[in-house]
Amino acid sequence: TCRRRIAIMFFVFVLILMFNMHGGSVCQNGIRPNIVMVMSDAFDGRLTFDPGSRVVQLPYINYLRELGTTFLNAYTNSPICCPSRAAMWSGKFVHLTQSWNNYKCLDANATTWMDLLEQSGYHIQRMGKLDYTSGSHSVSNRVEAWTRDVQFLLRQEGRPVTQLVGNMSKVRIMTQDWKTTDKASQWIRHTAASLHQPFALYLGLNLPHPYRTDSLGPTAGGSTFRTSLYWLKKVSFDLISVPKWLPMSAMHPVDYYSTFTKNCSGNFTEEEVTSIRAFYYAMCAETDAMLGQIISALRETGLLNNTVVIFTADHGDLAMEHRQFYKMSMFEGSSHVPLLITGPGFMSGLQVSQPVSLVDLYPTIMDIAGISAPGDVSGHSLLSLPSKSSADPPKLHPDWVLSEYHGCNANASTYMLRTGQWKYIAYADGLSIPPQLFDLTRDKEELQNVVHKFPDVWTNLDKLLRSIVDYPKVSEAVHHYNKQQFLAWRQGLGSNYSQVIANLRWHVDWQKDAPANERAIDEWLNGSS
Repeated sequence: TCRRRIAIMFFVFVLILMFNMHGGSVCQNGIRPNIVMVMSDAFDGRLTFDPGSRVVQLPYINYLRELGTTFLNAYTNSPICCPSRAAMWSGKFVHLTQSWNNYKCLDANATTWMDLLEQSGYHIQRMGKLDYTSGSHSVSNRVEAWTRDVQFLLRQEGRPVTQLVGNMSKVRIMTQDWKTTDKASQWIRHTAASLHQPFALYLGLNLPHPYRTDSLGPTAGGSTFRTSLYWLKKVSFDLISVPKWLPMSAMHPVDYYSTFTKNCSGNFTEEEVTSIRAFYYAMCAETDAMLGQIISALRETGLLNNTVVIFTADHGDLAMEHRQFYKMSMFEGSSHVPLLITGPGFMSGLQVSQPVSLVDLYPTIMDIAGISAPGDVSGHSLLSLPSKSSADPPKLHPDWVLSEYHGCNANASTYMLRTGQWKYIAYADGLSIPPQLFDLTRDKEELQNVVHKFPDVWTNLDKLLRSIVDYPKVSEAVHHYNKQQFLAWRQGLGSNYSQVIANLRWHVDWQKDAPANERAIDEWLNGSS
């Protein structure tokens, strides 16, 4: 009958509408998948696949690798905490968010992918380290970023050291992270398991970021690699490599500045370097155990099969590669991040070599949830890469990724383009500071700058970079911002300025060279640029 036909047509229309709304390519039985993201701090992405994975036992990362997809060339969009996380949460490159340093990031009311998930019917939960809105971090950190162009060298970090705590029975070293992980696990078991709607859980961890060095006072940076014998037993000491270093005299000028300000220009024995690297790997093992607690909670509640689990990090840690620790560098240890995704829509055991970056997570999560991503995001959905739903999908993702850095411990704005075998790094205006070009297929340690050996590659990559971002213009904007912010800060302190700046995290005697330092600051503020 006519009524029956109309009813059938209406039913089909509703089914099509639900399919489009709920992302048919990753849904199971028409149900949108849950989404769980665990984001650690300072985790070297090369540890998630061979040969790096052999140096330390990471059973739950290995579990994700076997169960899901590993992105072998995943990069941060800025190798420092807040700007990186701002890019991930907003899906936009740093020069678009203007997240210049750990103090200047997103506005508090910025729309994130989790906000859109909530608007579309997801139950959301954020726990742990978020670290992407403006206004946080220490005065020392922001002043160091603002004054990076001043012509003086000041050590801004404590010398990297190791600290052994406890014995074989000491498991929980980073107690804050463990408390947050426990809370997240309990939420999965007691709340998520009884929900009648899909959920999205974000867990942000501090590890394996080095700890604050207490002996240097309350404003000290994080330069202590701390762990116990329990976690050190997870490290294969015979597989720890001692990285090669260029002589200080042969370093690129920005790398030299970074090494000095990170307090790494002194002498280090081979034993010291090996110890720092071993302790860092042990801290990664503790991080893996926290990831495991989340996976176990999902598995035990029967939620794992319809949950997309994402493990990543905001940046890596150099762990004494290139005579540096910490991040703030485009070298692989600092810029290469882990990215493993398992769940509906992602193939088991697949390794993807396509370069990707953290801004890709925003449109990927929108795709998973069946939501249209905003048109102004910088990233591309990773579901356009090989997946269960398409044997030969269209290649929508560009063959390059962009990372940029504008904060402390580097005395120039830095732009990295990673594509194919090449890593191209440009600085400032592209003229005043020489660029770097590394062939990662032949020089995995990034010790040979071949920019003059391959002038055509240099020219083409610089042209591509400029088509993505007008980097000289951005560098000038950051330079202007730094001057304005420092001047406003200095004027706001009034007569207290001299005492405050002398007591910042400078690991030198500021008072001894105060007149020369102040002259350098005045020359910088009064400069033509």
